[in-house]
Amino acid sequence: MILLISDLHLEEQRPDITRAFLHFLQTRARGAEALYILGDFFEVWVGDDGMSPFQHDIARALRELSDAGTRLYLMHGNRDFLIGRAFCREAGCTLLKDPSIVHFNGEPVLLMHGDSLCTLDVGYMKLRRLLRNPLSLFILRNLPLGTRHKLARKLRSESRAQTRMKAREIIDVTPEEVPRIMAEHGVRTLIHGHTHRPAEHALEVNGQSARRIVLGDWDQQGWALQIDEEGLHQAPFALA
Repeated sequence: MILLISDLHLEEQRPDITRAFLHFLQTRARGAEALYILGDFFEVWVGDDGMSPFQHDIARALRELSDAGTRLYLMHGNRDFLIGRAFCREAGCTLLKDPSIVHFNGEPVLLMHGDSLCTLDVGYMKLRRLLRNPLSLFILRNLPLGTRHKLARKLRSESRAQTRMKAREIIDVTPEEVPRIMAEHGVRTLIHGHTHRPAEHALEVNGQSARRIVLGDWDQQGWALQIDEEGLHQAPFALA
């Protein structure tokens, strides 16, 4: 059994989500072959050198699962793209590139966070290119910790304000971009998060049937996609 989750947005202000995640690690994930976390695991991440006691606690919980035999994989999201090697070493997880191809039940599957598919959101895509530039990442990681916290608060505030003002289709994936990226990587299954719109979409890629699976976010309820010998199945569960 393999599990995939995304968009938990863990933060101390949402202890309900933290409790649900820790319970998930201790129960359902304990017997999994692998757990994939496809971005926005944390609500904000200012750098491994700025880890709070809360974030260290999460890393320890992941390490316990890793030590028990479950392989852990983590992908950057738009909220936590500064997660680095130090956190991954502490948590016992492998950092995945976005996008990455993995094989589930013998089939190549493309994994993404999903924000890079929202190409109609021109302003966001420009900001993403700027922030993910290697030079920008180097500068960000070397800013004083207090400055990084202020910048993170500013970006979060601006993002929330702009999202409320944008049309629904602007902040969703661009329909034409999905088959293009799938054809580029030679896959018929794409799994991503980011949009907070859990669903399975049927489409065509190079004349063949294909599917795009969107992972659910952990807010009103939790979501996990399970892959086993019977196939793929995503279902919600209560946070309580």
